Amino acid sequence: MAQRRGIPIILSSPSGAGKSTLSGLLRKWDPTISFSVSATTRAPRPGEEDGREYYFVTRDAFQEMVDTGKMLEHAEVFGNFYGSPLGPVEAALSAGRDVIFDIDWQGGQQIRGSSLAQDLVSIFILPPSIKELEARLRKRGQDSDEVIDKRMAQSWQEISHWAEYDYCIINRDIDESAEQLRTILTSERLRRTRQSGLVDFVRGLSEEYGERDT
Repeated sequence: MAQRRGIPIILSSPSGAGKSTLSGLLRKWDPTISFSVSATTRAPRPGEEDGREYYFVTRDAFQEMVDTGKMLEHAEVFGNFYGSPLGPVEAALSAGRDVIFDIDWQGGQQIRGSSLAQDLVSIFILPPSIKELEARLRKRGQDSDEVIDKRMAQSWQEISHWAEYDYCIINRDIDESAEQLRTILTSERLRRTRQSGLVDFVRGLSEEYGERDT
């Protein structure tokens, strides 16, 4: 039996602010952390593999998962659908593994209204400036100018939801932000309500006091 239930962790940000990089660094720090692999209807980018970055599915298959309750959250972003399959997430959490969701604010709102809400920790990644955000999008070279323009036009809508999150990190420096992220997770793991064996441990301390008095 797992010592504790895993923590579902939402990471959100506008495109280019660094949430995917930070997610990868957190999992490198603790390889036991699971990543919620999303399903998507968009085509794979060069170097992406089905089941690693995403589950690449047809629109019909995606809709079937939504209709049958097999999708924890879903949203349409830039003409494609994205969603988090429920089964793998629940299995990981029940086994005591923390799970990262690299999702937008729409997905975050849906998960807050789900069965995971009580255990949820949500973190929003802010860029140091809008100018830097655009520079990072162009530097990574994954999208056309047209797509970058759309992402920039959408960025303020994303940022405007920052106050819905438990924590915010301004990603000025990736190493500093990664350290802040590790600090957040370490603190959340130490919450009294997450330490399932704590009551029995304190009861044992109480019994020791009784033994000293005899």
